[in-house]
Amino acid sequence: MLLGYARVSTQDQDATAQIAALRAAGCELIFQEKASGGRWDRPELHRLLGQLRKEDVLVVWKLDRLSRSLKDVLSLMEKIAQAGAGFRSLTEVIDTTTPAGRMMMQIVGTFAEFERAMLRERTQSGLDMARAQGRVGGRRPKLKANQQQEIVNLVNSGKKSAADAARLFSVHPATVSRLLQRNSQSP
Repeated sequence: MLLGYARVSTQDQDATAQIAALRAAGCELIFQEKASGGRWDRPELHRLLGQLRKEDVLVVWKLDRLSRSLKDVLSLMEKIAQAGAGFRSLTEVIDTTTPAGRMMMQIVGTFAEFERAMLRERTQSGLDMARAQGRVGGRRPKLKANQQQEIVNLVNSGKKSAADAARLFSVHPATVSRLLQRNSQSP
């Protein structure tokens, strides 16, 4: 039996093209999910692996849909082999039911891992460049500077507890705790 696996990384992406290719390849059952390829906790993938039987073939549209880490790809290939099943990637034309296909899978897996590392490096470089230009990523602070100072003054003077100040400014108590901790460490 051919079992398909389709994955997209973000909620706004669509797996329609992958599913169509898997159906055209003859997959009788297709598992799909929205999760990063770098994550190991992908319930649909694990459900698929649990259903693999001898002579089954796990089919993906492209190897990086399975994983972007060579270590994970090799681990998954081992699980597939233990089940007595095979693996096929449609785009890279990899078929682990043959010796040449197993070798090709390892080579392509290495390139997928390299591509992910390069993406991570480019992202980090862009973030570093943005910081050097004075731009800071992440969420905007919930409290303005004057509100932060007011909370510190209220709590330090004993007029309000940290929990009361959090309720007054509609923020989580942990926000107030971090603010007070930062303030106590300042000279």
